Parts: sequence; C-alpha cells; structure tokens
Amino acid sequence: MNAAPADQIRLLDVQALDVRLQQLAHKRKSLPEHAEIESLTKDLTQLRDLLVAAQTEESDTAREQTKAEQDVDQVRQRAARDQQRLDSGAVTSPKDLSNLQHEIASLAKRQADLEDVVLEVMERRESAQARVAELTERVASVQAKIDDATGRRDAAFEEIDGESASVAKEREVVAASVPADLLKLYDKLREQQGGIGAAKLYARTCQGCRQELAITELNEIRQAAPDAVVRCENCRRILVRTSESGL
Repeated sequence: MNAAPADQIRLLDVQALDVRLQQLAHKRKSLPEHAEIESLTKDLTQLRDLLVAAQTEESDTAREQTKAEQDVDQVRQRAARDQQRLDSGAVTSPKDLSNLQHEIASLAKRQADLEDVVLEVMERRESAQARVAELTERVASVQAKIDDATGRRDAAFEEIDGESASVAKEREVVAASVPADLLKLYDKLREQQGGIGAAKLYARTCQGCRQELAITELNEIRQAAPDAVVRCENCRRILVRTSESGL
C-alpha cells in the first residue's frame, strides 16, 4: 500500500485523537464517584433493611401495647362493676360477699400484673421508636451523600462527554483527509492492537511496541519509497517515518 508521506503524518494525528478518546472513556469509567456511590448504595441498602426491621418491631409492639391496654381496661371495668355491686349492698349473703371481695382482690392483682406488662411493652416500643428515628436519620444522611456523589459524577460526565464530542468531531475532520484504504487498514490494526494502529518510528524504535528495529528491518525501510506504507516487523502496526526516525 502506498500513501503520501503527509497523509501518513496525518494518520498519527488521527491516532493521537483516538488515544485521547480512549483516555476520556477510561476516565469516565474510572471516576472515583463510581466506587463511592456503589459503597454508599450498599450501606443504604443495609440501613433500609434495618429500618424496615425496626419499623416492623415498632408496629408489632404498638399492637401488643394496644392489646395489653385493652386487657387492663377490661379487668378495670370488671373490677369497677364488682366494686359497685359490693358498695350497693345488693349482695347480702356472707358467702357471696366473700366471693365478691375475693374476686375484687384477684382482679386488682390481675390489673397490676397487666399494667406491668403494659409498661414493659411501652419500654420496648419506645426503644423501637428510638431505633426507627436513628435509622431514619442515618438513611437520610447516606442518601444525601449519594445525591452529592451523583451530582459530582454527573458534572464530571458532562465535562468529559463535552470534550469527547469535541475530540470526536476533530477526529472526523482529520480522518476525512486520510486516504480511505489507509484509514481502513489503520482502523483494522487499531482494533487488533489495543487501540494503537499507527506509530511513529522514532530513533529507530517503534513507538507502538517500544522495540528497536533490527538492522535488516531498518535497511528495508531505508530502501522503501517515501510513499510506501511500512509496518513494524514486531507488532505489525503502521510505522510512520519522520525526520526523527533515525534513518
């Protein structure tokens, strides 16, 4: 393949622009905010799970408290009715009076026991409510950090994408000035060789694979016509000759 030396030089410009696009893509992918958001999101998921568990516990203890208070109220009402019967004088039989007094005493003890249960449940509910409040605050704090990191990431995206668009446009303009067959070969090699399809021959060294060319290879390149498209014997990339090639 043949191509004017000036066209081969422009191929190096295309290569430089392609390298810049690769760098920008890598920068976009490697932003520190990615890891930060991922770590914070894991924390947030764990905190939300804990919050759901705490809310469930608070809800359960709320129902338990309601039930215990209802039990106390039922015993209290029954004791009040018995006391009213006792005070009314309607019960005159000594045996019935004794039974009624015994029941009132039993209900008083039962009420006291149930009120202790209510207090114990209330303490557990207050603890659960405090846990819910704490976790709600922590969830909000982590979410705020995620929002902040996301904002910084999106701002970086905007900057990188803007530069990438500018570089891509420049690449399109420069590539249009390179012969189609040369550009096709370059693109093929670039895909095969990790993004580098053309390299400068500098001081007898291929800047693509960083290998110094053998004497026989250098002699072949010296004898090649200026418009001949030469390739590195080692990495097979297009070698572009300049005044700094050391030939």
